Order: sequence, then structure tokens, then C-alpha cells
Amino acid sequence: MPADALVRVVRSRLEESIHVVDVAVVDEAGGLVAFAGDAERLAFARSSMKPLQATVSLSLAPFDFSDAEVAVMCASHNAEPVHLAAVRGILARAGVAESALLCPTVRPWDEDSALAAPEPMAINSDCSGKHAGMLAACAARGWPQATYRDPSHPLQRAILEGVLRAGRVSECRVGVDGCGVPVHGLSLRSMATVYAGLARPERLESLAGHAVRAVAGMVAQPYLVAGRNRVDTAVMERAGGRLLVKAGAEAMMCAAVLDQGLGVALKVRDGAPRATGPALVAALRALDALDDEDVRALAAFASPPILGGGRPVGVVEATVDLQARL
Repeated sequence: MPADALVRVVRSRLEESIHVVDVAVVDEAGGLVAFAGDAERLAFARSSMKPLQATVSLSLAPFDFSDAEVAVMCASHNAEPVHLAAVRGILARAGVAESALLCPTVRPWDEDSALAAPEPMAINSDCSGKHAGMLAACAARGWPQATYRDPSHPLQRAILEGVLRAGRVSECRVGVDGCGVPVHGLSLRSMATVYAGLARPERLESLAGHAVRAVAGMVAQPYLVAGRNRVDTAVMERAGGRLLVKAGAEAMMCAAVLDQGLGVALKVRDGAPRATGPALVAALRALDALDDEDVRALAAFASPPILGGGRPVGVVEATVDLQARL
């Protein structure tokens, strides 16, 4: 199958499945510098837009949030105790009750946390940090809290304006995300442009200082962005401040290469999450944002094993051949 980016699932030396990946890489000026597959492919950004959504919330909520609280605003977290403490910290600073969270009532993603706290609660939602940041913005501005998820709410209108500005587009699709707030549909190129803006926030104009704060929080506290056994956290911890990474549902993944000023967006066409880790690491290696030692250290995500009878019998592996934009 001809493609520039593939994730192959190999069991006992037989290629069992193939996932096709589209990638866009944008420079700080907003130009497409490299791609694989279809850089103009339209998709919902899902949770990959959280750092920008948090940037807008921070611009409206003048509270002295900690790095952990800022990071969890940008997170799709495991609902480990450290994540829940940070979400509650946001709500406490803003004087908002936990009952105001309108994200889904669920058990924690993390198995150990789910065993310790089996009762479904809204704060266990991987999106509760984002929702807490949104509620803090509403509290600061005196806006209604009961309707903060509605597309017509002034907060969501401000976020849409920020998305359009950061993506350098005049319009985008708006749908409903899994947690109930508006979700933004853009081309991969535009999503990469958002992340190039996070790498060079001065290009975000009035949001610049707040984007700096969102990036600083994520880089300082990568564990709060996802948690145990999660690729976002693992890659940022390994990169030591060189990378910003945020996954989204349906196999979306975005990254900012902070020292190069690059934005990266990739989408696995069939939405298979098992392909995102290998594809992300391979794409970052192709950009020299990770080296071979980094890739080896991230092997659990770069080339996770396929098991048979509890032992490795194969591997999930990615090939990302980025084409330079002429």
C-alpha cells in the first residue's frame, strides 16, 4: 500500500494490520514545511486543542494558578489522585463548587485509581481540568456557569475566536466533543499551525502571555497532562522541555517542537489509538526532535510488543517518511 506514513502490526513475522497516518509539519511563519499523506485532511482536533482552550481560559481568569493546575487544564488525565487534587485546586481558587462540573460522570481511566475510587464522578473525567479552567473563567467574568458548554456562551465564543486566530483560518467546523463542549474541525495543517503558535506564542497576539503560561505549566508538570503509562507524559518527560505533546481521541496527536518553532499534527485514518505512539515517535525522530537514544528509551510507546500467551511475539512499528514541501 503506497503511503508516506504507516503503522504496521506484525505478529509472528506476519503483517496482520496496517494503519495509514496523515502528518502536517508547519514552521513558525505558518508555512507547511513537511508532510506525509494528506496535510489538508479535515478532522476534529478533539483533546489536542486543550492547550489552546486553556490559553483562552487563562486569559479570562486572573487567578494565581500553580504549574500543576495549569497543566491539568490542558490535560486528558488518568484521574490519579495528583490529577484530582489539581482540578480541585482550580475550583477552589475560583470559588466554584465541584458540582458545577458538567463533564461525563465516569470512573478513572487509570486502573489502580479506579480500584481505589470506584464511584463514577464528574471529576474523574479526563476532561475535568479543562472544564474547571472554563468554570474559573466564567466565575472571573461573571458569566453563567450552568451553560458554559453551549456554543453561544461568551466563553465558547472567545475560544472559537482563539482557535481561528491560532489556526490562521477564517472559519472551522464546530461540533460536540465527547465531554460536551464545542470541538473544532480543522485541517491537519491548521492544527499544526496552532502548535507552531504555542512554540512561538508572540504570534498569538493578545493571547501570547497566556500561551506562554500554558506551555510553561505543561513542560514543568508533564505528569499532570496525562499520567501513568501515557505517551504524552512519557515523551515530554524524556524531551526535558524540548517538546509539547497532546493527544486527542480518534487517534489525533499534536506536538510543538519548541526549540525549532515547529508545529506537528498527525491523524491515524482509522482512529486506532494503538498507532498514535509509534507514529508520533517516528515523526519526531524524522524531524530530529528525538534521537535514537530517545526512541530506545520510549520503546514501550515507539514499538509496543504484540503478545501471545503473555510473551512478545511481534511488534507495532511505524515508518514515517516526511516529504519536504517544495
